[in-house]
Amino acid sequence: MSPADAPLTRDRILAAAEEIIRRYGPAKATVVDVARALGVSHTAVYRHVATKAELRDLVVGRWVEETMPPLRAIAALSDPAPQRLRRLIDALVAVKRRRAADDPELFLAYRTLGADAQSVVAAHVDELVGLVALVIGSGMQEGTFRNVDPVAAGRAVLVATSRFHHPAHAAEWSDPAIGVAYNDVWNLLMDGLCPAKIPG
Repeated sequence: MSPADAPLTRDRILAAAEEIIRRYGPAKATVVDVARALGVSHTAVYRHVATKAELRDLVVGRWVEETMPPLRAIAALSDPAPQRLRRLIDALVAVKRRRAADDPELFLAYRTLGADAQSVVAAHVDELVGLVALVIGSGMQEGTFRNVDPVAAGRAVLVATSRFHHPAHAAEWSDPAIGVAYNDVWNLLMDGLCPAKIPG
């Protein structure tokens, strides 16, 4: 069966859209261009994707979803919360940097597309906040973190560490001193989250 004869699915459409974005940039991520790449009519694509905006939202959603499984797995572990929280943010940093290094054209394109896919990006951030809040909440229960609003604290952790994982800061990730800066920020976060030690 030739590619053109294969059943048309949403996954095939999104894979074709990704390849178009990689080769030609986000401006070419249209239903007509995807249909042409797949050798089908644009009407056939419209049966799966209603608009160009929906196509772009789905492409961004697929990209961010691919980053999430290892983060969900870490958040669900039973390790002590301070170590688990560091592992979670380390993994977030690593997955974003790996994608930037492995496929820089697509990574740059997603930065552009993400600006238009606000609802998708907001849902992604909300899930990240939820994972961090889950770990902070477990730390409160085990006594390794102070009693705080875990959701507000989770959002603060992500904002404080955004330089190290947010795509807008990708140009800074090659700075040789960024690892030191990350550790400095982390130590400040732990000073704020962990209970104060009683002298003596």
